[in-house]
Amino acid sequence: MNGKPVTPLLTVDCVAVDGKGRTLLIKRGHPPFQGHYALPGGFVDVGETVEDACRRELLEETGVIAKKLTLIGIYSDPSRDPRGHTASAAFLARVKGTGAKAGDDAAAIEWVDNWRRLDLAFDHKQILKDAAKLLG
Repeated sequence: MNGKPVTPLLTVDCVAVDGKGRTLLIKRGHPPFQGHYALPGGFVDVGETVEDACRRELLEETGVIAKKLTLIGIYSDPSRDPRGHTASAAFLARVKGTGAKAGDDAAAIEWVDNWRRLDLAFDHKQILKDAAKLLG
């Protein structure tokens, strides 16, 4: 075999929930799904764990710090991202809502009580449904 195998790109998504049970969503500032609500997340850097990538992406996009993370699941449908095949490790983080502000790829952020009524980017509605099962 010559070179590295062609594989899906590794990403993370973070379901951040505050003490009031609200979910932190971003409005995407760039394509794909520009202007749509999405979970904070992004690509894992070389040399970085998926947990560290999840914390970094949450901090960069929202200013919120996550400590303990719980794995929700791995999402790897080849059509989940129109840019190409990605596999995402999705995590649940219970966070404090203080200091939240849009940054990096986020055009805006919002604490949402009812995400079920929103049109979400990627497969983020399924990730939130799975997270809701963990939250009880």
